Amino acid sequence: MKLKAMSLLLLAAVVLQAQQPPLQTPSHDDTLRGPYGPFRANNDLLYYHLDIRVDPVQKTIRGHNLIRFRMLQQGSRIQLELIPTLAIDGITLGHTPLKYTRDSGTVYVDFPQPLHAGRTYTIDFRYSGSPQETGRFGCFTFKQDPSGHPWINTACEETGASVWWPNKDQWRDEPQEGMDISVAVPNALTDVSNGRFVRKVDLHDGYTRWDYRVHYPINNYDVSLNIGNYAHFSGKHKDLTLDFYALPEDLDKAKKQFAQANGMLDAYEHYFGEYPFKKDGYKLIQVPYSGMEHQSAVTYGNHFANGYLERDWTGVGISTRFDFIIIHESGHEWFGNAITAADRSDMWIHEGWTTYLELLYVEYHYGHADAIKYANGLKPKVRNRAPIIPARNLNISPPQDMYFKGALFLNTLRSVIDDDKKWFALIHDFYQHFKYQTIMTEDVVAYFNQQIGQDLTPLFDEYLRHATLPTLDLTFNPEQETVTYKWVADEAAFAMPIRVGTPGHWQLIHPTTQPQTLKTDLSPQTFNKDIFTADTDNYFVNLDKH
Repeated sequence: MKLKAMSLLLLAAVVLQAQQPPLQTPSHDDTLRGPYGPFRANNDLLYYHLDIRVDPVQKTIRGHNLIRFRMLQQGSRIQLELIPTLAIDGITLGHTPLKYTRDSGTVYVDFPQPLHAGRTYTIDFRYSGSPQETGRFGCFTFKQDPSGHPWINTACEETGASVWWPNKDQWRDEPQEGMDISVAVPNALTDVSNGRFVRKVDLHDGYTRWDYRVHYPINNYDVSLNIGNYAHFSGKHKDLTLDFYALPEDLDKAKKQFAQANGMLDAYEHYFGEYPFKKDGYKLIQVPYSGMEHQSAVTYGNHFANGYLERDWTGVGISTRFDFIIIHESGHEWFGNAITAADRSDMWIHEGWTTYLELLYVEYHYGHADAIKYANGLKPKVRNRAPIIPARNLNISPPQDMYFKGALFLNTLRSVIDDDKKWFALIHDFYQHFKYQTIMTEDVVAYFNQQIGQDLTPLFDEYLRHATLPTLDLTFNPEQETVTYKWVADEAAFAMPIRVGTPGHWQLIHPTTQPQTLKTDLSPQTFNKDIFTADTDNYFVNLDKH
């Protein structure tokens, strides 16, 4: 598994989460897949070898997955997942057939004798069937490209990888020794999957097998196949190999647009360190959907145009300067892939951080003022209808505020720390500390608290565990030239410094949820509620002036 950075604060968080209603009613399958139950916790995932054959004509798959794991405690059952519409053709330990029980998408595998703690075991899980299209991007789709060639792709973050291959379908445990991926396709087609390309083998039956080696831990939904009539070109960024795949008719457009990968790498390596999957290289692959952050094999369908699907994503004239899918989905290599949330409820660690990386990309290439302008363009996308972190252990996706409110919170936190040298060192070291690990929000908070030397927990909780924004309440007394201020917040201990006054004449105050009074030195013309304000460009808060 990835190293587990589970905080001692987890128990308190579980109690808090239990008080929050789920965003949607969990299905029976969600209640099985969501918890990290005893038949998952009793073993540590080490390695997969997924070996499948894809038939574009019959629209079927057939294959097997070798699953290697270490038992952490003695037991005779483990829990895996495979969607019920796919058949199990057998599960074996060596030459011994194993019994199994299916319950919705869960597969309980039983062993004839107890497996011993500390021992390593490998099972072979054989399966076949016709994958069903489902979810946002179809999960496993059989399509045709504009020239009529088969075009087959996977993208299953929300639905789960067990929609097309058997695995331990959760986020906490990843194969720490990586995985091998072997995909057999008709000879005229190419498969592009995660990891370093190893070889292609002619199977002498009209099929060619494409072999890839993933050298790092990888989360299940990142595992990807992309089968099509691809043209390939390559490049380098310093000593990192870059491989690009596009349909032949789009090759010239791809060569122009995909060059933005270099600027993306320049920016993110500047702030966080080198690309995290150097042994596997970086790939960008054209697909018939908008795109996804598949580890070392980022997929792209943004029409070879800047912005997002040919529109200004933030509406402030900046996102049209770059290709949103290249910049955002590639940012997940640092947050989402190298650092992964241990539970789906903590998905803001993927999406909030990666949306914040968009701001950093803009700052690196265009300056801080444009980054703040871009950030303000995110504000209309925030709904404030539900907490960013929903109830845990339910396999439920958080609200979309995890993207935009999550990023704006991080930008606010930068202003709270109020020292850019310290801030950039903090986020760099945070990433480096947790790289190749699965973590939870409690680990983020504990790290920031320890490094900054103050308790930021109420700030994290206010923005992540409550639906509404904190409101800075300002009450003016023109006769005495004073303003009484306080935070209206869900967290009783919420105390966040903020700049107030007028642009160019800010002063820092330290409000709490209790009223305080400020005597200003502003002129009578300046000191009124229509002019006196707070620095809402750099702090994401509501403002109530009266």
